[in-house]
Amino acid sequence: MIWIPQIVSSIALLWALNPDNPYFYYTLLRCLCCPCFAFLALRAYRLDKEKWAWILGVTAFIYNPLQSIHLPRELWCIVNVITVVIALVSVFALRNRFNYQIDS
Repeated sequence: MIWIPQIVSSIALLWALNPDNPYFYYTLLRCLCCPCFAFLALRAYRLDKEKWAWILGVTAFIYNPLQSIHLPRELWCIVNVITVVIALVSVFALRNRFNYQIDS
C-alpha cells in the first residue's frame, strides 16, 4: 500500500487550508510532510523515475521542519494545494507494474 503516505499528507495539507489552525499545526504538518515526501523521492529514485525523484525531493525540502521557509499565508495555501496535486498524481506515477511491494 504505497499510496498511504500520499493520502495521509494530502489530508493534512487540505486541513491546513483551515485559517483557524494554531501555528503548532503547521509545525506538525512540516514534520509529517517532509519525511513522507523524502520517502516518496527515494521510492521514485529506486523505480528509475528521476523527474519524480526531483519533484518529490524538492517538495520534501519545502516542508523541511528544521529550516522552515517563511511565506505569506495566501502563498502557503497555493503551495499546499499544488502539493496535494503532486501527492495524488504520484500515487499513479510511482506504481511499479511488476512488483507492488517496496524494494529493499
